[in-house]
Amino acid sequence: MELKKFLSIHILCVLIFVGFLYYFTIFIFLDDLLSLQSSAGKFHSFFFTFMASLCVFSFFVCVLKDPGGVPFSYLPDVEDHEASDQESKRSGLLKKKCDKCSEYKPPRTHHCRICQRCILRMDHHCAWINNCVGHRNYKAFVALIFYATIAIIYSSVILVSDAIHKDWNFDGVMHLKLFYIATGVVLIGLSLTLGTLLGWHIYLTMRNMTTIEYYEAKRAAWLASKSGTNYHHPYDVGAYKNISLVLGPNMLKWLCPTAVSHIKDGLSFPTSREYS
Repeated sequence: MELKKFLSIHILCVLIFVGFLYYFTIFIFLDDLLSLQSSAGKFHSFFFTFMASLCVFSFFVCVLKDPGGVPFSYLPDVEDHEASDQESKRSGLLKKKCDKCSEYKPPRTHHCRICQRCILRMDHHCAWINNCVGHRNYKAFVALIFYATIAIIYSSVILVSDAIHKDWNFDGVMHLKLFYIATGVVLIGLSLTLGTLLGWHIYLTMRNMTTIEYYEAKRAAWLASKSGTNYHHPYDVGAYKNISLVLGPNMLKWLCPTAVSHIKDGLSFPTSREYS
């Protein structure tokens, strides 16, 4: 049952952190800064609640959505024009088999040792969602990082603004200062971490690459340079087309984690050769 995925210490930590972050941001920092009864306080609390809700929704989609497995009936096409005998064709098929689960692998598929199966267009296994990030939930993962980054930065700004405008001339100020400093260090550190992760996956999306393919491409580019040639990622068909293939053709739905009607079966992908 998919709900069993929530029986994870990492997911529990994420949900507890989100709960504390929401409470502190709205009912401590924002209330102290603007008052939740003011029009500005209501606006900021609504915006942060909206961002936090989208973040949690995207998180649930990432956890529950199957990243995409190889169909049992899948059999690769072997187009080996140089090989005329049956033995050579059989050798080509064996190269497309997974060494661990003994199933045929479509292009861009990799075996996850934690999930113990092959994942279509696998990016990586994420312990924080207790799931692989692959073909069917990669868009939700990008949306999750985006909304989480916005929410964390927004919370950090509210915290810093409250600390600047706060009157520190009262008893017990040292304990409160330590609380604000510790919370600020955590939020700013997370803002930098998530912002970097968001930038990384924006780069990958624009190149139509996965994290695994990025490191494979680095090695391929190094080998190509040794032989005096240039390497081009075969699935890079141009920045806008790459984004459309990953996030969808409708820009208004790019950050909707459930708008995935554009996602195909994951057994084949357009290549730069087809667009040349």
